[in-house]
Amino acid sequence: MSERRLGNEAGALWSPEEFEAAIQAVGAERYHDKHPFHKLLHGGKLNKGQVQAWALNRYCYQSAVPRKDAALVSRVLDRQLRRDWIHRVLEHDGMGEDPGGIERWLVLTDGLGLDRDYVISMKGALPATRFAVEAYVRFVYEQPLTVAVASSLTELFAPKIHKERIAGMLENYDFIDDKVMAYFKKRLVQAPFDADYALNYIKTHARTREEQEACVEAVRFKCNVLWAQLDALHHAYVTPGWIPPGAFNPETLDG
Repeated sequence: MSERRLGNEAGALWSPEEFEAAIQAVGAERYHDKHPFHKLLHGGKLNKGQVQAWALNRYCYQSAVPRKDAALVSRVLDRQLRRDWIHRVLEHDGMGEDPGGIERWLVLTDGLGLDRDYVISMKGALPATRFAVEAYVRFVYEQPLTVAVASSLTELFAPKIHKERIAGMLENYDFIDDKVMAYFKKRLVQAPFDADYALNYIKTHARTREEQEACVEAVRFKCNVLWAQLDALHHAYVTPGWIPPGAFNPETLDG
């Protein structure tokens, strides 16, 4: 977004509204709902093996989310922020009667006919998937706290893609049912709450224009992490169809 569109001189602190607009512009430009692979996925254009490959590789990301949140919490001196942020770990790992998001993702991979132990092992994941996911965990661990918080703000854009995914996959694939889509239905509630908290946090704590721009760049980085995973899937399983050695092969079902 240009300085003129933001209505502010270079170097001047953005207003909260301008700051949020800059973040929203990143999603409009490069959130992964625009990736060709997702258009194929939601449009029912993939075969079961390709959907399996997506779910298996995406598990690497799902399993890393509570680790990156735990890494963030480990750096926080503010007790209240730790209390507020720790629920994100529990959203994915589960607590009490709630099995958590990772378990709900495994219900999806179970429903797609993938061996659970194989999925959890991540042995069949694409190398690029593993690199992208670990880059995100490292980013959150190493960056200034406000910037690390900002990297979660792709959640602002998530409800739209979840709604499209639920409707598109239920309509277009006879091997998908309501049970295996439970993860996405839960995130329709969780993601907006989490995004609002993180957005309010960075609006309060990014006190210079440089910090604000670093937060916007963090959202851009996170979009790139998600995009890179789909690039790898498209390259390996759609076109040209070059599956790396050791990666999941739908034709063998055992990688």
